[in-house]
Amino acid sequence: MMGRMARQETRTPASTSVRTTAAPEAREAPGSGAARPWRTRLLVVGIVLAALNLRPAITSLGALLEEVRDGLGMSGSTAGLLTSVPPLCFAVFGVTAPRLARRFGAGTVVCAGMAAIGTGLLIRPYAGGTAGFLAASALALMGIAVGNVLMPVIVKRRFPDRVGSMTGLYSMALALGTATAAAATVPMTGALGGNWRTGLAVWAALAAAAVLPWLSFARGRGEDRAGHTPAREDGTPAPAGRAPGPAPALRVTRSRTAWALAVFFGLQATAAYITMGWMAQIFRDAGVPAGRAGLLLAVTMVMGVPLAFVIPRLATRLPHQGPIVLALGVSGLLGYAGLYLAPAAGAWAWALLLGVANCAFPLALTMVGMRARTGAGVAQLSAFAQSTGYLISIPGPLLVGVLYQHSGGWGLPIALMAGLMIPQMIVGVLAGRDRTVEDEATAA
Repeated sequence: MMGRMARQETRTPASTSVRTTAAPEAREAPGSGAARPWRTRLLVVGIVLAALNLRPAITSLGALLEEVRDGLGMSGSTAGLLTSVPPLCFAVFGVTAPRLARRFGAGTVVCAGMAAIGTGLLIRPYAGGTAGFLAASALALMGIAVGNVLMPVIVKRRFPDRVGSMTGLYSMALALGTATAAAATVPMTGALGGNWRTGLAVWAALAAAAVLPWLSFARGRGEDRAGHTPAREDGTPAPAGRAPGPAPALRVTRSRTAWALAVFFGLQATAAYITMGWMAQIFRDAGVPAGRAGLLLAVTMVMGVPLAFVIPRLATRLPHQGPIVLALGVSGLLGYAGLYLAPAAGAWAWALLLGVANCAFPLALTMVGMRARTGAGVAQLSAFAQSTGYLISIPGPLLVGVLYQHSGGWGLPIALMAGLMIPQMIVGVLAGRDRTVEDEATAA
């Protein structure tokens, strides 16, 4: 499948993407005509493995949150703080990813990020106390943060004519990793002796596997050290014999579309991290057994596997992504209404509807690639939208924990989740308009 994906051509609207000249592999040995296809396939494998590791640190914790709270002596408010740590780390560390990629190369940074994920996941259950747990979680989340930002950049630069299909593959793998961790953590913990620490630590092995393919792309600075000829900052190849020169600075904050996309990203992230952190607990409090609650969370996450492949491909064929935004938002509103009225009786239906709503994430990633014309523009837009968006999302999971603890039920938290869906739909429609941040920044 991945071999076919690497070769498949997907058309993108001319107004949202400029075809860049793919530079040949630099300094390949004579007779190595298969080297470039081999490296392309290896890169696809690396992207898939990296994506698989971008959420298990969060959903595995959500499945065992009650056990972790009891084991570490956490209050409901502290647990809410714990579920707010991922977006905080994504905002703080994600903004550094483009600068690190320029200095060390995107492949090197992603490789180091996968190593950080594995180390953090291995250490955090045994770090001792809430502070140590949070610190080790932050290390893993640091690696996830740079992967979040750099994956759309790598897709845009290395697969400029297949942004939709490659974003779909990456998003599908991300959803699969998310769902697998949610579904498998509880039964795997039981099979390993019932200790929640072991059940969390085992996910470090998946991150270790993801390091291996990225070692081949962690050889130097920038894309030129990953096997491409030097390029300007705008993503176009530099003339032969001349050093790359910086393109005029893009002031992405002057673009209304960039701001709309950042707010859309933040609100969908708020919904996603509330779901990953608290939905299993909502079902458990409604009388659903722990194993089934984890499976329901997995159903919500696994909905992103097929839809994350379909939605980006559909989005790249539409001049305006607003209709997709509205369809996902309506699904979310219906899911929250059901979760409020009959959380246990209609649990499977609500899990499915909220899973559809959570597919706003692959749509947001696709729009990042479509709302900028160049690789450099995508890097800046990705860093801005994700860092700003994750900052916006920080209070949501924490506020849910506070409301839950002080109200003694889930009525107010669910009302908050449903209320946030309305502005998400509005800014999503604005972000889906057919325009680029380069044009808006220049006009401003």
